[in-house]
Amino acid sequence: MLLQTDNITKTYQLDGIKVHALRGVSLGIEKGEFVAVMGPSGSGKSTLMHILGALDTPTSGSYFLEGKDVSQASDEALSEVRNQKIGFVFQAYNLLPRATALKNVITPLIYAGVGKKERVRRAKEVLISVGLGDRLENRPNQLSGGEIQRVAIARALVTNPSVILADEPTGNLDTKSGDELMKILQGLNESGHTIIVVTHEAYIAEYAKRIIHLRDGEVVDGL
Repeated sequence: MLLQTDNITKTYQLDGIKVHALRGVSLGIEKGEFVAVMGPSGSGKSTLMHILGALDTPTSGSYFLEGKDVSQASDEALSEVRNQKIGFVFQAYNLLPRATALKNVITPLIYAGVGKKERVRRAKEVLISVGLGDRLENRPNQLSGGEIQRVAIARALVTNPSVILADEPTGNLDTKSGDELMKILQGLNESGHTIIVVTHEAYIAEYAKRIIHLRDGEVVDGL
């Protein structure tokens, strides 16, 4: 099992009131799967994504990634997991606005301590793989929304992570660009990458091979 959660909960304090975002979620995802996580606003899907991506820890329960329990890891250990094991694609892109596509993709490799020549080679390779070989020197304001999100996918791929987590990746895109993006993720899955997509769009979830439905912080379907 690539990743597994065992009865994880997440409780927040909001203005003195306890908010139960996750209520005992147990699930497993195998290496090479393409999974969509669906649910209405407030269902807990973003909270689950943050825990799976080592951006947060559960209040209780266990989360194992590649057999290692990271549910109560230190901030330093979580940072290491994020840098080495997780590739993120966000709705808001989170690119460096003044940097070229190539430099945006290179950035994670600098933090990983990869040498300059190898950084450039790998960044060019992944940008070409998502169809942006002719956009290496373009900045985000010179790219369409779909192209910007492809840069984000290339950035997620460049460290060769164990899993790619995409949080509402088509939220800022028109239908055509969204479909093109999902076909790229589908192709990456077919080449062996593990993909988890959080979405509220049913037609986007249909690209996945399995759909996990959340409601009120609980899994109601898709295990």
